[in-house]
Amino acid sequence: MRTVIVGAGLVGLTTAASLRLIGHEVTVLEHAPQVRAAGAGIGLWPNALRELDALGVGDDVRRMGRTVDAWFFDAAGHPMRATGYDPAAHQFLMVPRPDLNNLLADTVGRDRIRLGTHVTGFTEHDTRVEVHLADGAPLRADLLIGADGVYSDVRAALVPGSAAVQHAGNYAWRAVLPSSGDERPEGTFVTIGSARTRGGYTRVAQGRTMWWVGQFDAGELVGSKRDRALRRARNVAESGWHDELLEMIAATPEESILENQIMLVPELRRWTTDRVALIGDAAHGLSPHIAAGGTLGIEDAGVLRAELASGSTTATALARYESARRIRFEQVREHAAAVEHANGAAESAERYAAFTHWMTTTAPTA
Repeated sequence: MRTVIVGAGLVGLTTAASLRLIGHEVTVLEHAPQVRAAGAGIGLWPNALRELDALGVGDDVRRMGRTVDAWFFDAAGHPMRATGYDPAAHQFLMVPRPDLNNLLADTVGRDRIRLGTHVTGFTEHDTRVEVHLADGAPLRADLLIGADGVYSDVRAALVPGSAAVQHAGNYAWRAVLPSSGDERPEGTFVTIGSARTRGGYTRVAQGRTMWWVGQFDAGELVGSKRDRALRRARNVAESGWHDELLEMIAATPEESILENQIMLVPELRRWTTDRVALIGDAAHGLSPHIAAGGTLGIEDAGVLRAELASGSTTATALARYESARRIRFEQVREHAAAVEHANGAAESAERYAAFTHWMTTTAPTA
């Protein structure tokens, strides 16, 4: 089967590698001039690692990352953890996103990735789909998959009027720096502070540390990116706790700080047609405060592969994929809202453990 995948990010490359396992002839189209290696660290839970194991790269991913044993803290540094859960509900692998993307690109095969290619839409026929490009003749394929994130061009063509919307007031700042002797080796995974602020830092690989700060009601943004991040970071730093976080942010070059207004994908009336499917953030982009978007997108890829390998028609396989993932994401949204509106560190720890326990114990297996 000839399959075109739009988007060479984490989910697009995972999907390409996954479908190659069942014999698909894949072509990945990426608008950027290079495989996207922007970003900081990304957390991968066991359900994502199972899929990466199926691709044959799980051990490589584990070697490049660091297992985080997550605790929640209040702004004075008091540790908190929900009780009654298996340790797996608190443990995930943090990996550098650029390293992971490059590993996946090599797994897919760089010759199968077309860079600098802008998709403008598609035309679906009974026996094929034509993918329209800004430059050049359309590509003919048996299947088109939109893995092009919250600003998806494929979604815009599939579901007009589905543009991503702002999660009003929700901003995040982050960067990766060389690790220093001043930080706690175990990190401060999530510190819950005042004014709906959370933040912390964690090692993402040997010798590299990621800091991050997020706020749901960020208010007016003034000053440089560093100024804006520091202002929010002070909400998670009391009585000397997190002095090292403040020092990390102050030492980060302005151009190295990533600042994002969080965008959400509205609930869609459909994710698929007979020959087109949305996957990952293109289908269900959520706020990153649950730290599982990448893991759930990788889950998507495994479910899609299983359905396409089932012997059903392509249309039936895509419909079954959409049905299964819609049901799962109804519950993901409920958990995300519960975590967002938790009151303080203790309640945040409890609600987050409830989410990760549910996610890992109910995850599909291909």
